[in-house]
Amino acid sequence: MRITLGVTGGVAAYKSAELVRRLQQEGHSVQVVMTRAACEFVTPLTFAALSGQKVITDLFPKSSTGEANLDSAIEHIAVAQRTDLLLVAPATADILAKFARGLADDFLSTLYLASTAPVIVAPAMNVNMWQHAATQENLAVLKVRGVHVVEPNAGYLACGMTGPGRLAELDEILKAVQEIAQTKRDLAGETLLVTAGPTCEDIDPVRYITNRSSGKMGYAVAEAGARRGAKVTLISGPTALATPEGVERVDVRTAEEMLVAARKHFPSCSLAVFAAAVADYRPAEPASSKIKRSKEALTIRLEPNTDILATLAKEKGERIIVGFAAETDRVAENARKKLAQKNADLIVANDVTAEGAGFDLDTNIVTLFSRDGRDLPLPRMSKAEVAERILDEAVRLRGVLRSKPATHRAGD
Repeated sequence: MRITLGVTGGVAAYKSAELVRRLQQEGHSVQVVMTRAACEFVTPLTFAALSGQKVITDLFPKSSTGEANLDSAIEHIAVAQRTDLLLVAPATADILAKFARGLADDFLSTLYLASTAPVIVAPAMNVNMWQHAATQENLAVLKVRGVHVVEPNAGYLACGMTGPGRLAELDEILKAVQEIAQTKRDLAGETLLVTAGPTCEDIDPVRYITNRSSGKMGYAVAEAGARRGAKVTLISGPTALATPEGVERVDVRTAEEMLVAARKHFPSCSLAVFAAAVADYRPAEPASSKIKRSKEALTIRLEPNTDILATLAKEKGERIIVGFAAETDRVAENARKKLAQKNADLIVANDVTAEGAGFDLDTNIVTLFSRDGRDLPLPRMSKAEVAERILDEAVRLRGVLRSKPATHRAGD
């Protein structure tokens, strides 16, 4: 697992050096991010030597000429995208306050806002600072948001006082990391099939019918599935997106090509997520040469494409099937209808006209409609976060299914 270790300013910062070594012994790759205050206690060179990786200390590092290094201006985004876990140890009262209030004035706090990876914080501070109402309120906010807190131990503190505030033992911190790692490998042994992006249906050799899908949602699902241990096959319509790490990508262009590819890979999958925006119709008789402009009206007869989700779901057996419903009105009604008609286990529905939920955005606002009657509305969040929640629900449904007596589900 790729771990970003945040080190903040406190006497306990020296313990983070040993933490790097222990994490490496567990097989993790570690990159260290230090606040300026942390550099007053331990030098970046120490962590660079231990981790074998660059240590990041500034949001806008200066070049040898004293000017801002523009190449590093968005480095926090790159680090956020490649990390599997953000671990902050020690975490000061200051960094907890920044995380809770969404302040981003250094690399670590900016990274926290930009990352969708799980977060663990191990606080260490003076006992009065730990017990202060403001600190406890910030911790409560972070816990509600899903941040894992490794509580400090009680004992003799560097300030001379006694009480809670000592950094937790490294074994306790490593246990929290192991729990996250196990959770994020809950698809190990599974084979995930994902369709993504638009399809293009030719009118003539120059023109075609398509839609506004960017493929970002499907690619996010594929990336999340690979991180969680699944063997992932991504069948992609035309997009400008890079193939996620650890994912096998199959490029297609038309709905017919996507159907052929999906049929080929469907038998070997245990979970299928049909996120592609497949064209419902295609020109019935595409022209073999470019249609010339004229003053007369042009009529193009369309015929329906095969419904890939409904077709393959007829043969789903014990597979979990996830479909998408991009709607402009009556979202819940249409999603529930699609859930039943297409024999899916989960429908991810959204109103594409809502702000922050349309095509070619990095965010989405969806409701998950499950076959067992559970409706789960989600607030606006990044598509990477939505992908994790989709897979969480798929894993839950898989557990529900496997707890029941074995039955053939092809037509249930």
